[in-house]
Amino acid sequence: MNKVHKEYDLICAGGGIMSATLSLMLKLIDPNIRIIIFERLDQVAQESTKAWNNAGTGHSAFCELNYTPEKEDGSIDISKAVQIFQQFEKSKQFWSYLVKQKLIQDPQSFIHSIPHHAWVEGAKNVEFLKKRFEAMTSKFMFEKMQFSEDHSRLAQWFPLIMKDRKQEEKMAATRMELGTGVNFGALTETYFKILEEQFEVPVWRNHEVEDIDPDGPDEWSAIVKNRDTGEKFYFDAEHIFIGAGGGALPLLQKCEIREKEGYGGFPVSGQWLFCKNREVIEKHHAKVYSKAGVDAPPMSVPHLDARYINGKKELLFGPFAGFSSKFLKQGSLLDLPLSLRFDNLPSMWGVFWHNLPLTKYLIEQVTMDHEDRMEDLRKFVKDARSEDWELKVAGQRVQIIKRDEEEGGVLEFGTDVVHSKDGKITALLGASPGASTAVHIMLEVMQIAFPEKIQTKEFQEKLHKMIPFWNRNVEEHETEFREVQARCSQLLNLAVSH
Repeated sequence: MNKVHKEYDLICAGGGIMSATLSLMLKLIDPNIRIIIFERLDQVAQESTKAWNNAGTGHSAFCELNYTPEKEDGSIDISKAVQIFQQFEKSKQFWSYLVKQKLIQDPQSFIHSIPHHAWVEGAKNVEFLKKRFEAMTSKFMFEKMQFSEDHSRLAQWFPLIMKDRKQEEKMAATRMELGTGVNFGALTETYFKILEEQFEVPVWRNHEVEDIDPDGPDEWSAIVKNRDTGEKFYFDAEHIFIGAGGGALPLLQKCEIREKEGYGGFPVSGQWLFCKNREVIEKHHAKVYSKAGVDAPPMSVPHLDARYINGKKELLFGPFAGFSSKFLKQGSLLDLPLSLRFDNLPSMWGVFWHNLPLTKYLIEQVTMDHEDRMEDLRKFVKDARSEDWELKVAGQRVQIIKRDEEEGGVLEFGTDVVHSKDGKITALLGASPGASTAVHIMLEVMQIAFPEKIQTKEFQEKLHKMIPFWNRNVEEHETEFREVQARCSQLLNLAVSH
């Protein structure tokens, strides 16, 4: 074991968008803060952050029907939609600041305007969508949303889906032209370039944080292994952030903090059909989300997506669920069994017992063949040809399992910041909407880990310059927010809704 005679203010485990966002925000506010980042692979942004491994949607709640559930009285709850919208706007504000500071030269290297649609079939679903539209357009941030049941209008919005539709087919859609597609992999690589070149932050690739131990009352030691040579080092730091995607839970379980108890993880792999026919790809310029099937988890909402990956327009449909006991795409099959502990067994069993329909859904998904998946696609694109589409395995997602007094454990589909009482250890668990709301989540981490810094006038002034609405509610400052949003659209070369 080699002692590295250098102490850091912050160690980040994981080279994805979360560690990159946290590190860059902190460095822009305080260039003297000492940060080091470890990534187990030979390149950053290769797991959940990689473009092919996530939905590539700027999640603003424009099209995601699972963010607006129908209540028992028939009304639509849009509170989560309002929340997600505000969180994504913070990301746009931060990116705009980076463009303004010339740290990002070309915003189109990672973000594009792509209209967001929610599309449903059947009288009951059309009624739901209309009620959703009315509830959402009562808020100024969604006032530009359009709704239509007219087939000719829908054909203008997404001709590929409307081809060969009969007039008697009952359907409806909403459209938001402010929607975006984001290549989070390209964005994260840019973040790391800025960190290394502008701020001289060391990023050790092919190095894995294996364990985290207390080192006195105020510090922690990270044991780090060189995956090429097997050599081990340890690094001291006042704060450690675990942003290792699916690898976060096993590392958190090694930390000697009480707050980790009861947490488990359920791995689900995502799969996409991607189109190989350029002619078909050019016929669709939209993100079209529909309703998840019965007993399907929220992350399985089917959607037909136009995306930009490595400068090229692509077309994907999915997601389809797969199962692997790995917590990372390039992880170990032992990840799930090794994550079982006495403290999380009741949670894991409770989730299994109370989610038997989900287990059934996953079994059905795993046993699908290419033609089964094509039949799902043909609900969207009636004349889709099997030879034009190919299956691509996306990233692994580890859904959070938490202790619950009534059910033993509950399965959550969001993200959760788990932290020690003093905030010295912070870990991010969970998945969607993840990358889209990274700036908001990392603001939460900063408030937990660095409360003494974030309370200073200087820190807050810098945060306000970077993210004008970092701690303010959009609804309470409508006029100013409209100005900020228009400025962001201009800096990011995004469409302004009309």
